[in-house]
Amino acid sequence: MTFSKILIANRGEIACRVIKTARALGYRTVAVYSDADAQAPHVALADESVHIGPAPATESYLSIDALLQAARLTGADAVHPGYGFLSERADFAQACAGAGLVFIGPPASAITAMGDKAVAKRRMVDAGVPCAPGYLGEDQSDECLLREAARLQAPLLVKAVNGGGGRGMRLVRDLAEVPEALAGARREATSAFGDGSLMLERLIEGGRHIEIQVFADAHGNAVHLGERDCTAQRRRQKVIEEAPSPIVSPQMRAQMGADAVAAALAVGYRGAGTVEFIVDSENRHYFLEMNTRLQVEHPVTECITGLDLVEWQLRVAAGEPLPLQQQDIQLIGHA
Repeated sequence: MTFSKILIANRGEIACRVIKTARALGYRTVAVYSDADAQAPHVALADESVHIGPAPATESYLSIDALLQAARLTGADAVHPGYGFLSERADFAQACAGAGLVFIGPPASAITAMGDKAVAKRRMVDAGVPCAPGYLGEDQSDECLLREAARLQAPLLVKAVNGGGGRGMRLVRDLAEVPEALAGARREATSAFGDGSLMLERLIEGGRHIEIQVFADAHGNAVHLGERDCTAQRRRQKVIEEAPSPIVSPQMRAQMGADAVAAALAVGYRGAGTVEFIVDSENRHYFLEMNTRLQVEHPVTECITGLDLVEWQLRVAAGEPLPLQQQDIQLIGHA
């Protein structure tokens, strides 16, 4: 799993961020760019750069063939996906592995396991990770979904199993709204994700959104790096993240962290990931989903741990064990 040259399959701030740490560790870097980004900072920072297509992302940063060709042209032997674009695409991780490239992220199997929210929640239930009551079945008929909604009772959420960012999601406060919510969520999910499959979930009223940063290596080790509170949102998009959370006690952090680690181990995870929970008014937490990548907000965790998460990604991808054990990780200050 050794490598010496990393292609960053991304642009902007995250590409610059990866280049900085990669260079500090002695790796050479390759930037990719579209017509629109020829003069972008990440292109100038990298040791080499490759033009991969026109401005539309579908013809450049989302083109697996173009990225693999860039790796071949430059002799890159590893790929860092950054965040966004192809970072949570199992087919990209698999294509990199098939081309003999080290994918600096989780295995394709873990991305697939967490990409389908219903499948992921079934795996979490089996792993003993707490989940909110809901319906995760394969029967997608309106009759079945209406019956399950009546069992769960309102308020509840209708969610796309492959959704994200609030798309394919509807809030139901009265059971009379369920048929319209099913139709709207299915239509939006089909348009956005190509899959109209839905799940139902009991709404946790007034809940706080707490996510746990986890890391796992190829040797069976996994740790958590504390939480980030991302309750402040607008249209289901995070606006402010802070760490540590003002509502999380040391005991609660330990339990949430243990459940997040269990979630990662349940799917054979490797690298950086974020396990999201919803916390109710009695401080009980329930699994929401796992983001199988380094997140935009990872510097918040770096500020309170003093750790370079990109460095950890590169070391884990190179086959090294995690740099620290759980008891060695300390949270200091507030960010």
